[in-house]
Amino acid sequence: MSGQRLTILGATGSIGSSTLDVIAQHPQRFELFAVTAHSNVTAMEAICQRFTPSYAVMVDEQAATRLREALADKPQITVLAGAQALLEVSAASEVDQVMAAIVGAAGLAPTLAAVKAGKRVLLANKEALVMSGQLFMDAVQHYGAELLPVDSEHNAIFQCLTTHAQTTLGQVDLEAEGISKILLTGSGGPFLNLPVNELNQQTPAAACKHPNWSMGQKISVDSATMLNKGLEYIEARWLFNCRREQLDIVIHPQSVIHSMVQYSDGSVLAQLGQPDMKTPIAHCMHYPHRRSSGVKALDFTQLGALTFVAVDEQRYPCLRLAQQACWQGQAATTALNATNEIAVENFLAERIQFGQISEVCDRVLQQLQMPALGSIDDVVAFDKKVRRVASECVEALT
Repeated sequence: MSGQRLTILGATGSIGSSTLDVIAQHPQRFELFAVTAHSNVTAMEAICQRFTPSYAVMVDEQAATRLREALADKPQITVLAGAQALLEVSAASEVDQVMAAIVGAAGLAPTLAAVKAGKRVLLANKEALVMSGQLFMDAVQHYGAELLPVDSEHNAIFQCLTTHAQTTLGQVDLEAEGISKILLTGSGGPFLNLPVNELNQQTPAAACKHPNWSMGQKISVDSATMLNKGLEYIEARWLFNCRREQLDIVIHPQSVIHSMVQYSDGSVLAQLGQPDMKTPIAHCMHYPHRRSSGVKALDFTQLGALTFVAVDEQRYPCLRLAQQACWQGQAATTALNATNEIAVENFLAERIQFGQISEVCDRVLQQLQMPALGSIDDVVAFDKKVRRVASECVEALT
């Protein structure tokens, strides 16, 4: 592989930053075609000064204007603005790979644009699959895109699959591949050992202090509620074509084993590594080859004990809601994702308490009628409706 051109959707976030680190290690193999962000002009300017991409996209129009001014000395960089520009740099004919790292529902449209253009899509935006599930996987197959999972858990599972299973994501017959179960591991987040009766008083700052991973605020809160693991559970269902009895979650506080695949002969294959996203990112960017990610290998003499415990549903009600929604249909997972985004946004703004995140999610899921969603337009329209209902629910609590 040489001269691969990349678009990074969400370049100023933690996944985007790690992707840039991998590119910097392999300048002869990768070239940055486009980077996108919502409104972080300072971080985007630094990226552009360092990597000189052909295009820089700011969703916010005013931020784009400021970035153009800041990059007056870089006339070779074209600064674009607006959501439509995200689609354009995702689908551009010059692009080989698209890192889909925009957090939340906002990442769905540009990720689908890359799929429809038949790109190698490095999927770090789990919400795309949570929201559109079968529709998304059908599009991957129809347009001949190559989908590679970046999330550390799904990438770990991918690495433990047979070669044939790796090339048939979304359609793989796990039983025919000799696979009896997919085992997602989760750290349990910062509140794993906190008394359950103290959970509701936890602040946004406490919820964002993940013990192992460096992540953005939204995903950190999702890790604290374990809704993030719930979204990963839904994503795994679609990526690996799981039935309910073929998918499980186990708490592994050390975050060394990133996930496991249990085979029918009693073997369990696990992928281990440092809790650093550069490892799965480099794996996907170089696939099927393996090259340096810049992450040190594990020193097993220094690891200490690796422990595992069952999930406590009382501690993590959001996870239970996600697992239920997973098997209820597309509308339920779309609704859960949208409601959670609204709830977390309000928790971070200190308008609701930590325990009310799950309360909002539960109330909205019980309140809504779940329609059939036969197209992406249906998904987007329903997502907007759910957000209105969720916002009203938050207002009723405050």
